[in-house]
Amino acid sequence: MDYTNILFSKEGNIAVLKFNRPKALNAVNPDVFREMNDALDKIMSDSSIRVLVLTGEGEKAFVAGADISHMVNLTPLQMKEFSRNGQAFLFRLERLPVPVIACVNGFALGGGCEIAMACDFIYASDNAKFGQPEITLGVIPGFGGTQRLSRLAGKAMAKELCMTGAMISAQEAKDIGMVNRVFPREKLWEETMKTAASIAAKGRVALRAVKECIDRGFDVDLQNGCNIESEAFGLMATSPDKKEGMTAFLEKRAPEFKGDMY
Repeated sequence: MDYTNILFSKEGNIAVLKFNRPKALNAVNPDVFREMNDALDKIMSDSSIRVLVLTGEGEKAFVAGADISHMVNLTPLQMKEFSRNGQAFLFRLERLPVPVIACVNGFALGGGCEIAMACDFIYASDNAKFGQPEITLGVIPGFGGTQRLSRLAGKAMAKELCMTGAMISAQEAKDIGMVNRVFPREKLWEETMKTAASIAAKGRVALRAVKECIDRGFDVDLQNGCNIESEAFGLMATSPDKKEGMTAFLEKRAPEFKGDMY
């Protein structure tokens, strides 16, 4: 598939996906989701990829929301379908077996905020803005915003943001638990890629296990969460990365992880 709404590239074993509709502040529509799903297919089939970085083209926006010109005349059933399609993409992004970093370089509003929250963690520039402003359009978040925001920031904060439609700064988003780190705009990409490279140097098997343990264990009690961890910990012995990592430690050298996740 040829892409007109996104940019897909690789920097070593790091995949980079950029929303590429800068004139529309990278607003998402069904065409964007189709192209993004195709790109995720490519990432899933490329065993060399260890990390995915998601960002927006241009300096103004990560994703400023869903495309209102697409939504304005949708029927109830079409609105529901648009919501479900967006949610399906975000669930797929969330469950990707490699770590996903959101590099938020501007507005992350509505659907953009929801996309960022579906990533494993968020790095943001100091001029980034976050919010769920759907209420100002007479609707509500449709791509999981009410659910992921409450899990990240708590019920009361999620209600305040979704009920007021207020935008918050990157620092405020960090303070409430949405964003991991905030950097000066000119340093954001460098720092994001530095972390991506650090993660990419780790083993694919262990990275996937960490992601699955935290995600699967989050909504269960501590005992069951620890059982999930024990099962994954035991399975690490089936990967050559376990032998390589421990041997490298004993030999005082850097490990070379080559184990596949499948």
